[in-house]
Amino acid sequence: MRAEGVPLPRAGAARTPFTRRRLIVAAVVLAAALAAWALDASLVGLVPQAGGLELVRDFFARALRPAWSYEGEAPAGAAPLWVAALVAARRTLVFAVAGMSLALVFGAVLGFLGSRAWWEHEPAGGESRLARFLRRSVAPAVWSATRVVIVGMRSVHELLWAVLFLAAFGLNNVAAVVALSIPYGGTLAKVFSEMIDEAPRDAAQALRAAGARDLQVFAVGLVPRALPDMCAYAFYRFECAVRSSAILGFFGFPTLGYSISQAFENLHYGEVWTYLYALCALVIGIELWSGALRRRFVA
Repeated sequence: MRAEGVPLPRAGAARTPFTRRRLIVAAVVLAAALAAWALDASLVGLVPQAGGLELVRDFFARALRPAWSYEGEAPAGAAPLWVAALVAARRTLVFAVAGMSLALVFGAVLGFLGSRAWWEHEPAGGESRLARFLRRSVAPAVWSATRVVIVGMRSVHELLWAVLFLAAFGLNNVAAVVALSIPYGGTLAKVFSEMIDEAPRDAAQALRAAGARDLQVFAVGLVPRALPDMCAYAFYRFECAVRSSAILGFFGFPTLGYSISQAFENLHYGEVWTYLYALCALVIGIELWSGALRRRFVA
């Protein structure tokens, strides 16, 4: 029974959210269909030829029988295959650690400069004319320039950076580390700045009302509130850096990707699976370790 004076909901208003969802789904399906038509993408192209089927069958047949020794002639003085896999995994991890260490420096500095929190709020108690000029003119220009740099760092994939540095400096381990650090540093800077800007403001407002300086408000009131999420995201990016470090091996850098590439070119599928399992074990181990640390930081 309807209470007096309470209007009935309009039928059109009740259907509006559902209608919007249907329009969004229809738009996504239409965009996918148009993209498939523009690319002339047909499922028939995924059907392998006879030679391809044989290669796929031979490859996956060795999945449960990875090699424990070299399938071809072992190089003179070469370590056993399982030792070579462990050495390649260690090198992969070293590249990832070096790249992420440099990326964290980029992310921390650019994340600070790319955040609005250090300059957009007026401090309590007023400020000098020079400080007002710096805040209202110089700080927004620095922020805008930093955001452009961050976008530029993130726009180019680490593999393209690797190709560029490989052409410029040759097969140089430092070039590989820098190639990893640039896009990861840009991504960390973007996410760090957004986490700082979106951090709870209660402690910062209390410090600002008490007359604390901007740097004190930022370092004590904002960063500690965002730090757990920043650490959790940095651990996640480290897992991604390990996989990217392995892929750099396809360009000749001495990681697991290089060993996989060499074994696959020689059709030594058992060796390929040995190196793949070493990479899987490395990623799973890092996932378990970083997952435990993320839960500790976020909790």
